[in-house]
Amino acid sequence: MASIPAFDEINLRAVCDILGDTSSGLTGSEIAQVLSECRIDDPIPSGTKCYRLFEALSQRQRRDNCGNNVVAFIQAAMNPVRYVRDPELFDERRSQLNQALAFSGAQLGKDGKLRQSETVNTLNEAQKRAGRLRVELQSRKVHADVLRFCRAELLQDNYFHAVFEATKSVADKIRTKSGFKSDGSRLVDDAFGLGKSMRPVLAFNSLRSETEISEHKGLTNLLKGLFGTFRNTTAHAPKIKWVIKEQDALDMLSIASLLHRRLDSSVKTTI
Repeated sequence: MASIPAFDEINLRAVCDILGDTSSGLTGSEIAQVLSECRIDDPIPSGTKCYRLFEALSQRQRRDNCGNNVVAFIQAAMNPVRYVRDPELFDERRSQLNQALAFSGAQLGKDGKLRQSETVNTLNEAQKRAGRLRVELQSRKVHADVLRFCRAELLQDNYFHAVFEATKSVADKIRTKSGFKSDGSRLVDDAFGLGKSMRPVLAFNSLRSETEISEHKGLTNLLKGLFGTFRNTTAHAPKIKWVIKEQDALDMLSIASLLHRRLDSSVKTTI
């Protein structure tokens, strides 16, 4: 693993305050267990949870001269398997951690892994970004199913997750309406493919004329283009290499909005 810069003391304290919180943080035994798993010394086992955790992690990163083992601890503590019985706790901790980690240019994904992100410098920066994007999208009258992905915690990461989640929501709607469980281009072909019978499982229109058939094919290709451009690319490339600017996010979310509206009016045919 490449060397990760050490966390600033104030940022590390914020992370430890969340993970060692009296009511919503790790228990004392959980802290001991995760420290042991990560082979990090526990110099003050009798201290308060926040202080104990901060001392353990700060001493280790000073010894290592890097933040690799801090990252290892966070990822071990936030391994989704630990939260199978309480997924809401995972979401709560992850949300709080991402607010603190944003100041270190990092973000914790739903898979419990830390990734590099755009650094946030103020508490309200992400909220302002979310508000600006939402206003622009509202002026475009985008679909409500797209607007809900313009939350501040998503937009801390330079619009990446807002577009990513909105794109996934298009696939989810196709699955719900068609009953298929596939994904990407395969899902589009399963649900909208005309085949020899010219009778798709889902149809965007009555398919009674060449114009309607052409429209159906065009929207099918647009769905494939959305998945191919964003989902397939990001599945195989590190997120830090896939930068989405605000204008790109607006345009991609507008495309997702169009597809959501057409999916809402699509009908399931009788096979």
